[in-house]
Amino acid sequence: GVGALANITVTPNPVDVGTNARQQFTAVGTDASGNIIAILPTWSMQAGLAGGTVLAGGGYLAPPAVGVGIDTVIATLGTISGKARINVKASSALVSLSVTPNPANVGTGGIVNFTATGFDGAGLVVPTPGLAWSVVASGGTINGTTGQFTAGSTIGTFANTVKATSGTIFGYATVNVSTPPPPPGGLLGAAATHGILAGTAVSCAGAPGIIAADVSVWPGSAINGFPPCVITGARHAADAFAMTAQGDLTTAYLALAAMPCGTNFPGIPDLGGTTLTPGVYCAGSSIGVTGAVTLSGPAGSVFVIRAGSSLTTAGSVVFIGGASAKDVYWWTGSSATLGSGSAWAGNILSLTSITLVDGVNLSGRALARNGAVSLGVGSFITLP
Repeated sequence: GVGALANITVTPNPVDVGTNARQQFTAVGTDASGNIIAILPTWSMQAGLAGGTVLAGGGYLAPPAVGVGIDTVIATLGTISGKARINVKASSALVSLSVTPNPANVGTGGIVNFTATGFDGAGLVVPTPGLAWSVVASGGTINGTTGQFTAGSTIGTFANTVKATSGTIFGYATVNVSTPPPPPGGLLGAAATHGILAGTAVSCAGAPGIIAADVSVWPGSAINGFPPCVITGARHAADAFAMTAQGDLTTAYLALAAMPCGTNFPGIPDLGGTTLTPGVYCAGSSIGVTGAVTLSGPAGSVFVIRAGSSLTTAGSVVFIGGASAKDVYWWTGSSATLGSGSAWAGNILSLTSITLVDGVNLSGRALARNGAVSLGVGSFITLP
């Protein structure tokens, strides 16, 4: 685990700043093992040097004249502090603007606070008078004064879309808009501990069959076939635990339904043999998977695949690039059926029923709001 705060590192350090320019500093706390700790330090200046001013939140305003030429900012929390040196130099005219972050990665509807740093011909940080912000190539909207950007609902890469302007000098940043990740604490709430959650009944046709997680049903109460099938987690039927989980499932189901579609499949698509990148995929009616569907993206990538009616599989899910089953959501407007021998992955959220035919291996969750979850012979569910 993370230990007590042992060090504070202030960056950039050192940095050359022109007269009258503003420089933003960042303080990062770590424990003795180097684990990062979120901190809100107090900022101060080491007295008697160049004569700049430290601002709330780690900003620094250089003096109008060079003076001695060196300042030091200090970030302090309790007895721990960190410092950064500023070399104040006489500045010349602004010749370029650097906008950060670049690129910016943000979920739909998310917010990014952009900053712009001006440089003269020698690479010295200089003032940016009259700095103004605008959006060039869509992707969202921006506050023209503060640089606060709000992403739109369209998923994609918007190259050089955020523009900073100071006089005749410009700087740009690219924005990548993607599916927002689940909220802190997880999208599924109390449903997250469940391998199976049903509305009316749960059944297992025969061993070997193992649910390595909780199994609950609400408002129904029937849990049949255990034994010979096995539940390694808790079992709850028509009680407060199951009711809370169903309530959280409903919240998650509606949240997924409200996400804007990045890709709309025509007709009744078969995703077998296809590769999907992170995003929200939608079909008006059914989705089938015959063979392998590949989900490609870095760790933490979120995939939402919505079928207006049913999901039917006869295949498997393959991951590349670090993507994993815990961040995949298969949403259906009615039912889901995992065919015999399917090696499936992800969280299945269905309005009515979910069926695992014989010999299914699911790394994920079978979560049905209003109907039953039924397992054939020799099916296994493990949490991702």
